[in-house]
Order: sequence, then structure tokens, then C-alpha cells
Amino acid sequence: MKDLLQFLGVVLLFQGTGAVVYELFGWVRWGLIQQLGFFDGWELYAGITVLVLAVALFAAAESTKS
Repeated sequence: MKDLLQFLGVVLLFQGTGAVVYELFGWVRWGLIQQLGFFDGWELYAGITVLVLAVALFAAAESTKS
């Protein structure tokens, strides 16, 4: 379970970082958040939320046994 939470945390970390970097600097548009239409105009906030969820998953992974 710990490995699954860490894997999901890494995926969300990359997606959130990609969204925030794209919205702030306009560099690489490779994330899933930019591809989804219902985030139009809210990509930065969605990216920050995904980053917070990634940190929460890492914390949950550290608190699990095994």
C-alpha cells in the first residue's frame, strides 16, 4: 500500500508541477491538467491543488505500516 501511495504521489507531483510551471512561465505543455477542458481558466489553481494532494499522499504513505 505504501508503494502505491508513493507512486500516485509522484504522478500527482509531476502533473501539478507541470501545470504550475506552464501557467507561470508558458514552457512545456505536457501535463494532463492542460488537456482537460473543464479546467479552462483554472489550470493554475488545479495544479496547486494537485501538488497539495501529492504532499498529502506522501504523508499518508509515511504514516502507513510496512
